[in-house]
Amino acid sequence: MSDIKVLVLVGSLRAASINRQLAELAIESPPEGVSLQLFDRLGELPFYNEDIDNADVPASVVALRAAAADADAALVVTPEYNGSIPGVLKNAIDWLSRPFGNGALKGKPAAVVGGSFGQYGGVWAHDETRKSFGIAGPRIVEDLKLSVPFKSLDGKHPRENAEVAANLRDIVGKLAAEVG
Repeated sequence: MSDIKVLVLVGSLRAASINRQLAELAIESPPEGVSLQLFDRLGELPFYNEDIDNADVPASVVALRAAAADADAALVVTPEYNGSIPGVLKNAIDWLSRPFGNGALKGKPAAVVGGSFGQYGGVWAHDETRKSFGIAGPRIVEDLKLSVPFKSLDGKHPRENAEVAANLRDIVGKLAAEVG
C-alpha cells in the first residue's frame, strides 16, 4: 500500500518563519505510512480573479490544484496576522475552492495548526482558517489543533521542544487516519 499523501500549506512566506519550521518538522518526521509534501509557491499565486480562472489559469495555480488533487489530506500551518488569516493563505484557499463545489480538496480531511507571537499562539487565525477552508471544500478535522505561542519555544527551533514535536506528529497521524 502506498503512503498517505498530505499536502502542506504554510501561511507565511518568510524563509525563517517558525510556522515554516513547524511544517518542516512535520515533513521530516512523519508517522509510518505518511508522506508530506510542501507546496512552496503560494507567493506566486495572483490574487483570485474569476476572469483569470475562466481564461488562462496561471501555472502556479495549475500546480497548486494538481498538488491538492494528488493529496489525500491537507495540513495548513499558519501564523496569525492582525488577528486573522494571512492574505497569501486566504488567496490559496480561494483558488482551491474553485471550480465552485468541486475544488481539488473537496471532501478530503484537513487540519490547521501553527503558532504566533500572541499568548494564544494564533488561535483566532486557526479558527478563521478552519472556517474558510471548510467552506471551500475540505472536511476540517476540528479536534486536530495545535496553537503554539512562540515564547514557549524559548527562541529555539520547534524540533527542540519535545512536546510540540510529539503533538505535531500525533496530529499528522490522526489526520492520515481520517483518510478513507
